[in-house]
Amino acid sequence: MLRTTSFRKYLPVVIAILILTLLGSCRTDFETEVSSGNLEFSRDTVYLDTIFSNIGSSTYTLKVYNRSKKDIHIPSIRLNRGENSNYRLNVDGIPGKSFSDVTLLAKDSLFVFIETTLDIEDLSQEDSYLYTDQILFEGSSKQQEVELVTLVNDAIFLYPERFADGTTETLQLGIDEDGDPIEIDGFFLKDEQLHFTSNLPYVIYGYAAVPSGKTLEIDAGARLHFHRNSGIIVANQGSLQANGEASNDPQAMEKEIIFQGDRLEPDFANIPGQWGAIWFTNGSTNNYMKHSTVKNATVGLLVEGNDGGETLKLDNVQIYNNSTVGILARTGHITGTNLVVANSGQSAFAGTLGGKYSFTHCTFANYWRRGHRNLPAVLLSNQMAVSNTEVFIADLEQADFKNSIIYGSNQQELVLEHNEQASFNFSIDHSLIRVEDPYNNLVDLPDYDFENTDLYNNIILNQDPKFHNPENFNFHIDIQESAAKEIGNGAYIFAAPTDLDGISRPSSQPDAGAYQATEVIEED
Repeated sequence: MLRTTSFRKYLPVVIAILILTLLGSCRTDFETEVSSGNLEFSRDTVYLDTIFSNIGSSTYTLKVYNRSKKDIHIPSIRLNRGENSNYRLNVDGIPGKSFSDVTLLAKDSLFVFIETTLDIEDLSQEDSYLYTDQILFEGSSKQQEVELVTLVNDAIFLYPERFADGTTETLQLGIDEDGDPIEIDGFFLKDEQLHFTSNLPYVIYGYAAVPSGKTLEIDAGARLHFHRNSGIIVANQGSLQANGEASNDPQAMEKEIIFQGDRLEPDFANIPGQWGAIWFTNGSTNNYMKHSTVKNATVGLLVEGNDGGETLKLDNVQIYNNSTVGILARTGHITGTNLVVANSGQSAFAGTLGGKYSFTHCTFANYWRRGHRNLPAVLLSNQMAVSNTEVFIADLEQADFKNSIIYGSNQQELVLEHNEQASFNFSIDHSLIRVEDPYNNLVDLPDYDFENTDLYNNIILNQDPKFHNPENFNFHIDIQESAAKEIGNGAYIFAAPTDLDGISRPSSQPDAGAYQATEVIEED
C-alpha cells in the first residue's frame, strides 16, 4: 500500500517532469517550412576584384534574408559549377560548395562568405578574362540565384555607384504621368572614361551614359560586354564614334568593334536579349559606327529624333540576333552603307514614327527561329499609337533603299503604315524585296503599286536571294543562284565601292545587298 506521505514527498518532482514533457511535446521552435523561393539578398551580383594567378581573393559577403514570419529551411544552397567551381563558400561558419537543409528563422538572416583562387593556366578559353558562377538557392516553387563575377585576365569594369544606404546610382529618363521620375540603373561616363581602347575589354553594368557635349570614342578592335539590362545611352548633344576598321582575319575580326553580352560560355554565343540597347536619344549628334558588330541585345540600336540633322551614320556594320528589333528608329535620321540587319524577334528595321533614312547596299533579312514573328523585316510608318485613343504622327521625309535586299522567311517582309495626315516618302531602287500577296489584300493600296516607278524602280519581287546560311547569320549570296546577283545600279556604288568583305564592286551591275556574290562554302 502506497503511503500518502511518500507520494507527497515526490509530488513536486513528478509535476516538474510532467510539465517539461508537455512543454517539450508542444515546442515548434524547430518545425520549419520549405523555402518558397522568396528570399531576399543584400546584392544580386557579387563582384570580386581583379585577382592574379594563384593568389587568393579577399573575402566577400552576401547576406540572405527571410522576411517572412515563418521559420524556413532552404533545401539546397550550392554553386552552379558544383565541385569544379573555383569559388569557395562559407555558410554561417560552415565551409563547402554545397549545403542541404539550411535553417533560416523568421525575420532573420544568414551570411554567405565567398572567396576564389584562380590559376590562369587552368582557365578554359570560354572563361577568358571573366570568370563567373552562380550561387543557387533551391525553393519549393522556384530557384533563386546570385551571380558571382571575377575579373581574371584584366578588363575594365564600369558600373553604377552603390551608396552606403544600399541604393544604386540611377539615370533619370523623364517623368511619368503621375509626376514621378522614370529611372534606370546607370551612370554618366567621366571624362577619363570617354575613350575606349582595344587594350582591355570593357564590362558594363547598367547604362553607361555619354554626357551632353561629350563624345565617346571607341578604337578599332575594342570589345564591349554588357550585363543584362545594360547598354549605352547617348545624351542630347552627346556623340558616339565607333572607329572600327577592316580586319585582316574575317574570323578573328581583330579590328572590328564588337558589342555583345557578358556571358562568354559557348551556350550563350547566340542567345538574344542578353543586354539592353545602344540608345541614341533625341538631340544626340555626329554619331557614327564603322566596322562594328552589335549582337544578342534586346534592341540593337534605338534611334530617336533628328532635330534637322543626321543622327547616325552606319558603315560596314552588322546588327543581328536581337530579341525584339535590330534598329528601332523614331523620327531618326540614319544613313547606312554595307549594313546587315538580321534575325530579330520582331523587325530587322522598324522606322515607327516618320524620320529620314537612306540605305545603300544594305541587307535587311529576318529568319527568326525562336518563336512566331508577326512583323516584317522592314516596317515603315509615320504614326505610333501611344494609347487606345491617342496616335502620334510624324512625316516620313525619306526612306530610300538602293541596291539593297529586303527578304526573310515570312511572305510579306515589307510593311508600309501610311497615315494620310503626314507625308510618307519612300523609294526602293534596284533592289530585291519580298511582298507576297496571295489573298490580294494589297492590290488596291497605292503604296504597294509595284508598277509605280517613283516608288519601285527596277526591283526584283519575291525571288530568293539564296543566302548562304541565314540561320547562322551568314548573309552572303550565292554566286550561282541568287536573284540579287547583278541587279544593282552602278551609279550608287560611290557610297560603297567595296562590299562588307572589302571586295570591290563592279562599276556596272553590282550585286544587291551588303555582299558581292560568292561560292557557297559548306560550314561545319
